[in-house]
Amino acid sequence: MCTVVILRRPGHDWPLLFAANRDEMVARPWQPPARHWPDRPRVVAGMDSLAGGTWLGLSDQGVIAGVLNRPGSLGPAPGMRSRGELPLEALDHASAADAADALSHLEPGSYRTFNLAIADARDAFWISSVESGGDPVLRVTRVPEGLSMITAHDMNDARSDRIRHYRPLFERAPAPEPEAGEWGAWQALLASRESAPGAQHEGAMNIATGHGFGTVSSSLLALPKPGRHNVKPRFLFAPGPPDEVPYAAVPL
Repeated sequence: MCTVVILRRPGHDWPLLFAANRDEMVARPWQPPARHWPDRPRVVAGMDSLAGGTWLGLSDQGVIAGVLNRPGSLGPAPGMRSRGELPLEALDHASAADAADALSHLEPGSYRTFNLAIADARDAFWISSVESGGDPVLRVTRVPEGLSMITAHDMNDARSDRIRHYRPLFERAPAPEPEAGEWGAWQALLASRESAPGAQHEGAMNIATGHGFGTVSSSLLALPKPGRHNVKPRFLFAPGPPDEVPYAAVPL
């Protein structure tokens, strides 16, 4: 169960802050964020070495896209396309709104169920593919201003142990200051192995299950207000559990 944290602050110099922990089978091979795709030279993203897609990326147009599994949908399925295609398709578009509109027309039955987060400095969207009456249904929802979390469940769904415990902690934590290089409070939360009392082990932000599944990387991104000349987005990446491996800046 991966996690995405989105803080929307319209009018701020950094109106979009985005954090993500990737939970995956530890043995599944991947490559850290870079310009891996010759046919998509303006995309910086981690690459899944098996299927060739990504779990999270950033485009030169300032669009972020990341995909998460829904409950009970870990791994590939015969006859289904890889969900790692979805962020790449989103990153082909000039804005989050254009990407959300384009992907709202895809055929959800082609993929296992998913949550897809798409954001830029102006807008953010959560696209979910869920089972309804035995058939997959696609939903497109705007991410509200303020802080939101997405796991395998619905956005800000308190049925998720992780959201119920950690969303208030992120809301109370000092927001990152990208220009000052200050990310400490969010980094500490992303690295936390603490769960709420009575929660399952996957209630922590940073997990190790003991059966080959756990948190394998962590990302922090910030997008500047449009029109701020010579100010680039920030992309930090930890290529392992964030309590064990430090974050470093991804070249953009």
